Amino acid sequence: MVRMLRPLTRAVTYKRWLHIVVAIVWPSLWLFVEEAWWTQVTAAVVLGLAGLVPVARVVEGFQARLLLTGPRQGAESPEIVTTPSLTWADRGRTVVWLETRLCLGWAVAHVSVQLPLLAVDLLTAGLGRGPAAGGFVPVEGTHWWYAALSPLPLVLLAVVVVWSGRLTTALAGRLLGPSRAERMAALEERTEQLLERTRIARELHDSIGHALTVAVVQAGAARAAGDPAFTDRALEAIEETGRAALEDLERVLGVLRESEKPASGRPTLADADRLLESARASGAKVDAEVTGPVETVPGPVSREGYRILQESLTNVLRHAGAVPVRVRVHVADGTVVLAVRNPLPAGVSGAGRGSGLRGIRERAALLGGRARTGPDAGDWQVHAELPLS
Repeated sequence: MVRMLRPLTRAVTYKRWLHIVVAIVWPSLWLFVEEAWWTQVTAAVVLGLAGLVPVARVVEGFQARLLLTGPRQGAESPEIVTTPSLTWADRGRTVVWLETRLCLGWAVAHVSVQLPLLAVDLLTAGLGRGPAAGGFVPVEGTHWWYAALSPLPLVLLAVVVVWSGRLTTALAGRLLGPSRAERMAALEERTEQLLERTRIARELHDSIGHALTVAVVQAGAARAAGDPAFTDRALEAIEETGRAALEDLERVLGVLRESEKPASGRPTLADADRLLESARASGAKVDAEVTGPVETVPGPVSREGYRILQESLTNVLRHAGAVPVRVRVHVADGTVVLAVRNPLPAGVSGAGRGSGLRGIRERAALLGGRARTGPDAGDWQVHAELPLS
């Protein structure tokens, strides 16, 4: 019983009833001027023509969101759109919505008036006074048991109010909801947002991870060396790497704070010397060779290539330490080839499943290229091929 009565305690039930009844307010005014059947036909025709106007869906959408949805959804309900109709199919659905709302409004409004009148007639007839309200449903005679039946019309009215509201809300989701094209556009936008978040996560992983790795390696080497001059160089390398990481962090946070702000200032392959010097300062013996017009590599390819190189050198410092590293960057024939090789640390085998290595492969795949990571002839290699187009 409590579950059945619960909808009657919710404000949204009565807001939905109001939404239904409001639909017939202006057609009802015509009845005071001319009480004829053609007035309602004219109202239906006017609504049909109004539904063909693109902005009609905006008005109906806002009204439906305000009165049909609960407080947890409200103006943010994704099932009811508030944008103009883009296609004739959207306009047709708006027309159907307006006509359905008009018909349902007449029916619910009529029942909402007649059922209370019927309850009053049953009660007065049961008390032996005869019908007093004079509703459309006649009550014959003055039987005592009419009084026992008088609550039934009110119960039926409650059922009509609750279920007509639910029906209207369901129809609004179908007729005022996003079309297939709009759903696809929203899905594409959501996908772009997820891809951007993934890219930002990779940026932070690569940049901050590289800075922390360099700091740890430099601090450990300085403590082991016990040489003031070496310690000064280590602190200088830590300072420079940390400053670069802070710049990357500030840039990423700026993009997050202003979602429409374009990302700028991201390092590219033209800045690869900074990575190589950082690795050398950490003790790695880097043999680097850069050939081809690196400065002409397109921005997205150059930026992702820089991150691949950064993650590769970070892995060398983190897992192998101060070892000889061979770095080759070659730009030719419409492709950027990145190759990083270092001696495989003792006790390390397998194809590597860390998030950094996975990020390297994913970066290459997103650009239409490919990347291989893992042991090769006693060395650990990262080999990536990125197309320029």
